[in-house]
Amino acid sequence: MKHIHDAVYCPLNMAEVILLGIAQDGGRPQAACSRGCCIGLSPSEHSYPTSLGIIDGDRLHVIDVTRHLSSQLQFLENRPPTDVWLTHAHFGHVDGLGLFGRETINARGINLHASARMMNLIKQTPQWKLMVDQGVFHLIEIANNQTQTNNEFTMTPLLIPHRAELSDMHAFILRSANKSVLYLPDHDTWEETLAMYNADNIRQWFTNLQIDVALIDGTFWSSDELEGRAQNKVPHPPIKQTLDMLGYKQHGDPDIIFFHLNHTNPVYDEWSEEHTQVLEMGWKVAKQGMKISL
Repeated sequence: MKHIHDAVYCPLNMAEVILLGIAQDGGRPQAACSRGCCIGLSPSEHSYPTSLGIIDGDRLHVIDVTRHLSSQLQFLENRPPTDVWLTHAHFGHVDGLGLFGRETINARGINLHASARMMNLIKQTPQWKLMVDQGVFHLIEIANNQTQTNNEFTMTPLLIPHRAELSDMHAFILRSANKSVLYLPDHDTWEETLAMYNADNIRQWFTNLQIDVALIDGTFWSSDELEGRAQNKVPHPPIKQTLDMLGYKQHGDPDIIFFHLNHTNPVYDEWSEEHTQVLEMGWKVAKQGMKISL
């Protein structure tokens, strides 16, 4: 089983993955939050919404584009993307699409990979439809378990149960000859996801997927984290539950890394009991700018 490092050397003819953001859709600090989790943070404690960059020879792929795209592209020497892949329609994963238009990047011919439902939404949203009509985006449809081949890696979408008010949700498996990475920022419950793929538990599902690294939904630490809100209205499996289901890391397990962290999540604090528990069990909490060689 291959392992991940915070920084790696990427040899020629090998794709490289860079974690461009680790936060839930609202980022950290989150707008209008006056609690200690957001007040008085230093710039180094700020986190962008979840996004992934993949350097693939002369091409740059970005999974999910956020309003912080200009800052996130600094991890990639501000290189313009050639391909954008969308997991779903929730705002933190798509609100950077407008930045490719005439008012900013003035891009042409960006390959925009999205599901049929997501494409329908794009065509029905005036701003996005205008950008398609202007040639900013070239739409390429993705479908569950239908692999698309790139220069040095393949990308396979996986349909995932998640709130589908506007579109469906797809995770992605990035696979090269050397390594495979699962990108799973959102899902509602482990019960629904595992049932969809006929797996008895998380470990069995990951074994079936044959992955080396799993970036998985770590939005909340616990099921009662949001004060004054019904947390079941924004369902995500809490990290605490995932740890209970996984137990300690075993030989042959993939590297599991929690990301898509809500601003309230205590694992942001590297000295917290919660962060320590994740590490002591053999798993990891994502760091912005983390790199993985494929």
